[in-house]
Amino acid sequence: MNEAKVLSVSLSAERGSKKVVEKLNLDSKGIIGDVHAGTIRQISIIDVSHINRFKKLTDARDAEFGEFAENITSEGLQDIDFNTLDKLKIGDAVLEVTQVGKPFHDQFRELGNYVMPRVGIFCRVKKEGTIKPGDKIEYIPKIYKALIVTLSDRASSGEYEDRSGPKILKLLDSYLKKLDVKYKIDNEIIPDNAEKLTEILTSAKEQNVDIVITTGGTGIGPRDITVETVLPMLDKDIPGIMEMIRMKYGQEKPNALLSRGVAGVMDKSLVYTLPGSVKAVQEYMTEILKTLQHLIYMLHGIDAH
Repeated sequence: MNEAKVLSVSLSAERGSKKVVEKLNLDSKGIIGDVHAGTIRQISIIDVSHINRFKKLTDARDAEFGEFAENITSEGLQDIDFNTLDKLKIGDAVLEVTQVGKPFHDQFRELGNYVMPRVGIFCRVKKEGTIKPGDKIEYIPKIYKALIVTLSDRASSGEYEDRSGPKILKLLDSYLKKLDVKYKIDNEIIPDNAEKLTEILTSAKEQNVDIVITTGGTGIGPRDITVETVLPMLDKDIPGIMEMIRMKYGQEKPNALLSRGVAGVMDKSLVYTLPGSVKAVQEYMTEILKTLQHLIYMLHGIDAH
């Protein structure tokens, strides 16, 4: 990517086209004096290359900066496939992407070609500051971090090969690839040891790991300590997921009702505790992945409906 920079900045106290200003002053709510301050879509950005392409396709008149209702007109961002939760460092401010694309404005609905739904992005302020023309733009992609923990005395000692952990890894890897996001998945095998599990979960919390999935230790045996260890560390539980899984698969296989697995939120981490069998892992992951991205967005305060 060529070095990206700000060409122009604009704001308006009303919806629609914005007026060019010398600089944007940002606080935690967005651009001071702009109509979108206080919303999840505080700041809108469009690259000049897309405006130029629009004009070429439609043979439209020259558009003024801010006329697409953008706060920032950039140069050099055209080749980036933005994802929600990516960040942009501009000047001394840091922005986080909350939405890619926005509703078009009627005055640009010429020949069915309009720009913002395809390439415009919305951001919110993560670090306050000032943005002005000429500021360099640094793209910082969101890297999803996941941790898989297998709890098994025998697997950790090498008595038998762990198969449930690799199964989770395969399913999660495939899922994240389909989302076309950057990610890193780590995995560990530990004994059924509450102290060790607490240590791992504490570290995951401190490192802002997005997804923590354990396998094993959800039964009622004397060494099954996963649920008792995880529950006190959760800030909020998400009971519906595990209840639905138990009921769905328990109708035909009553033993599926015996798992005590839980799901919940630990600071900014989503935590799931799965049974130890490979078959159960397949069943649980099939259901968990249906809502995983939505839960991540909710956890970060983004309405993805």
